[in-house]
Amino acid sequence: MIILAATPIGNLGDASTRLVEALESATVVAAEDTRTTQRLLAALGIENRPRLIAFHDHNEKAKAAELVELARDEDLLVLSDAGMPTVSDPGFGLVAAAAEAGVTVTAIPGPSAVLTALAVSGLPTDRFTFEGFVPRKPGERSAALRGLAAERRTMVFFEAPTRVAATLADMAAEFGVERRAAVCRELTKLHEEVVRGPLAELAEWAQGGVRGEVVIVVAGAEAHAIALPDAVTQVLELVRSGTRLKDAAAEVSAHTGHSSRELYQAALAVRG
Repeated sequence: MIILAATPIGNLGDASTRLVEALESATVVAAEDTRTTQRLLAALGIENRPRLIAFHDHNEKAKAAELVELARDEDLLVLSDAGMPTVSDPGFGLVAAAAEAGVTVTAIPGPSAVLTALAVSGLPTDRFTFEGFVPRKPGERSAALRGLAAERRTMVFFEAPTRVAATLADMAAEFGVERRAAVCRELTKLHEEVVRGPLAELAEWAQGGVRGEVVIVVAGAEAHAIALPDAVTQVLELVRSGTRLKDAAAEVSAHTGHSSRELYQAALAVRG
């Protein structure tokens, strides 16, 4: 069978008994980074030295069929660098191929950056969506976020520390400056930190630089208190009173739930 095993996202103490037992008995391991797996074995004091097969984003398609056939004859343990394989990590293609081939797939559950961040965010957890990494290019990132502006469920994102400030600024522009969010960094590690607040405040905070592994959790959109045409009317009234269009859109966004970008563009269209 194929065994998907969750590994610690930071704190080695989170390694489950089942994970340790699986590593102690495994004969073959498909690992996202074999060097990371070797360090994990050493850190957990495991003397077993299974055959390690590199299995990552760049070779998953080529390796999936081979690994499925291997799993017909012996158990194949699958590890990502941290957390559960297949969740924003390699493994989906392998599981799909195994399911089609009739090979059993099971999992050893454990640490998850997605669920850990959601749990500590202070935002609603009854309904949520995991969006992974947003696009790197500014235009594509803004477009992707714009498409999520009306999402009612809590949203969880991964982001590289060097792009956190830019992403939070774009989120404020597309979701509204007052939308609640939490930036969770270095989860389960010594310097774990959770910073909560409106997106505008978080974007300003992030300008000072953010380090470590980062998860961003954003509240879902609330039901709009007023319809978009009425919100645009408010924007135009502010503009007629002397407020700049960009500032007017941001002000109306804060109390209607419509994104400032959406209001800005709709007001431009009305003005011709």
